[in-house]
Amino acid sequence: MGDAGVADEDLHIFRSRFATVAVPDNITLPEFVLQDAQKYSEKVAIVEAATGKAYTYGEVVRDVQRFAKALRSIGLRKGNVVVVALPNLAIYPIVSLGIMAAGGVFSSVNPQSLESEIRKQVEDSEARLLVANEVAFDKVKDLGVPVITVGDDIIPDSINWEELLHAADRAGQADIQDPVTQSDLCALPYSSGTTGTSKGVMLTHRNLVSNLSSTLFSVAPEMIGHVCVLGLIPFFHIYGITGICCSALRNKGKVVVMGRFEIRAFMDALIKHEVTFAPIVPAIMLAMVKSPVVNEFDISRLNLKSVMTAAAPLAPDLRAAFEEKYVGVLIQEAYGLTEHSCITLTHADPRKGRPMAKKNSVGFILPNLEVKFIDPDTGISLPKNTRGEVCVRSQCVMQGYYKNREETEKTIDESGWLHTGDIGYIDDDGDIFIVDRIKELIKYKGFQVAPAELEALLLSHPSVEDVALFSLPDEEAGEIPTACVVIRKDAQEKEVDLINYVASRVASYKRIRALHFVDSIPKSASGKILRRLLREKYQGEK
Repeated sequence: MGDAGVADEDLHIFRSRFATVAVPDNITLPEFVLQDAQKYSEKVAIVEAATGKAYTYGEVVRDVQRFAKALRSIGLRKGNVVVVALPNLAIYPIVSLGIMAAGGVFSSVNPQSLESEIRKQVEDSEARLLVANEVAFDKVKDLGVPVITVGDDIIPDSINWEELLHAADRAGQADIQDPVTQSDLCALPYSSGTTGTSKGVMLTHRNLVSNLSSTLFSVAPEMIGHVCVLGLIPFFHIYGITGICCSALRNKGKVVVMGRFEIRAFMDALIKHEVTFAPIVPAIMLAMVKSPVVNEFDISRLNLKSVMTAAAPLAPDLRAAFEEKYVGVLIQEAYGLTEHSCITLTHADPRKGRPMAKKNSVGFILPNLEVKFIDPDTGISLPKNTRGEVCVRSQCVMQGYYKNREETEKTIDESGWLHTGDIGYIDDDGDIFIVDRIKELIKYKGFQVAPAELEALLLSHPSVEDVALFSLPDEEAGEIPTACVVIRKDAQEKEVDLINYVASRVASYKRIRALHFVDSIPKSASGKILRRLLREKYQGEK
């Protein structure tokens, strides 16, 4: 590219309008999150909305330490992976922080996944232990890895949580031969990244401490101890565990845990627990606006200050209807990636002395981050107001994909830039807009659906000759997985048969919601499916 190219690169690197924030050294993620917790030892840290089960800060600190000690006592060593297959429960943050405090690597999985999907992650991550509850136990009991079970039931052939912790209490002080450092891995969430298959994202204590330091930069001292956050987004998602649990615990707030969305229980929890901040998805905002159940509640009793949506785009008319009904509740949109340890761009709250970003943007650049926009074909960085692939560089960027150098090198370049696969631009005020994505991931109700996986499944059907998966926008789900299928001339199957064929083989969120028979699939000269053409065609027909 020559010197001119290098100079040009320097011109188009965008940084935060806010000062750099210090990231503390020599502190692990659990230490960082639970710093000063003893001052709040009597305060409730986590409570389950449905059961009332709660942990105070004193109990969280105690049980994180007990679990870490217990794990070491049963042979967990630094760098060993523990796969956690749990729904949202009050104990979840204790489990994950305990694994990290022991030097282990926390790897979350959706407990609704099929046994085959969980097995794949357990085997790929070389997990040494599993943590599950009675619901997920049947799916994980035959994976050849010891299972720790949480919950009231004593489950045969598993290690009971309470018994394990009591045994560790009776044991002497565990001698930590191998202290945990910031550069050690602490989490291995799985993400489809910019290409189809699910890969382990290697995150260190430093990655996550850096991300929290950047995202929490605008929290004023008087907010500490006073925030109440809704914990409804799945904790097995990086946003749930980092953006909700770790953020709230770091700020000594309260997390109100919900396992599933049901509008009546949801509204009840918001009012009863005086929730101030609710990270949700557009489908929930739709229910808050349209469901007649909401009329049973006196919404003037809400203490809600803001909601944040991420994981799926927000329709402008839904935003307007929400703002009209919930006057004064700020809507913030955020943008994050598992590969970047969670939140990457976000809005701030003007009450904290920070200006808000524009309504339909995903916010401004956080402190300590660098962002550039590149031409996807040439790699040349672009000036403001010009659409390009969003690339980010910071101490939050993952170490790479586990045992997958090829995909890592496709995603992180030699200069440390993480290529997101999303298309966006930055405007004159420094607000960023995401407009499209190169990567083909479909976000159904915030869950990642990889087209490649569903295409492979459909192609395994004897009557299917060719297939293309793409997303169509949907008001409730954000996006729905849609398929175009070329079927054998003599085939008897109807569209619904193929939809059911896939549905019986995948978790419910991965199901194909619409399927069309076509004569051929549009492809580029290099053989890539031209999904955009299909999207445009069927969007027009909706």
